[in-house]
Amino acid sequence: MLERIILSPQNFKLTLNRLCYQLIENYNNFENTVMIGLQPRGTFLAQRIHEQLISEMGKTNLLLGSLDVTFYRDDFRKHDAPLIPQATDIDFTIEDKKVILVDDVLFTGRTIRSGLDAMLSFGRPQKVELMVLIDRRFSRDLPIEPNYVGKTVDTIASEKVKVFWKQSDGEDLVKLITT
Repeated sequence: MLERIILSPQNFKLTLNRLCYQLIENYNNFENTVMIGLQPRGTFLAQRIHEQLISEMGKTNLLLGSLDVTFYRDDFRKHDAPLIPQATDIDFTIEDKKVILVDDVLFTGRTIRSGLDAMLSFGRPQKVELMVLIDRRFSRDLPIEPNYVGKTVDTIASEKVKVFWKQSDGEDLVKLITT
């Protein structure tokens, strides 16, 4: 197994900063805007971006939630073991709001499609944009493209992108693992 660092801790921090400033440029005061992190690991990115926006702006109108898509996936019945969903924490409506949907890695697009379906339980958004830390560009099953990308990585099927988060793994780091 070969491992290659594709985002060092220093570059990880710079990438989060860039994503924050892109959002500030496009949303200014975040009026009528919500951010939803997809469980489990998209919530880490959403939390970090939200915290950094508060740090940069002092206060933000941006609401933050987390969404589990386990039972919205088109492959959830294909598992032998029972699935254990994560918590959904959205205590606001997204009706007519601008939604920034957040995930750590965009691979086939199926998790994002599931997130779009699950989101409709909370209202019909005015607009949805997608933010990902890593875009595995050549692996799509569905025509889904992110609006905000931390880093684009060209991978093959046998490679895996592993994102390590300070909140859960003790360090911010992204590795490309080849088996």
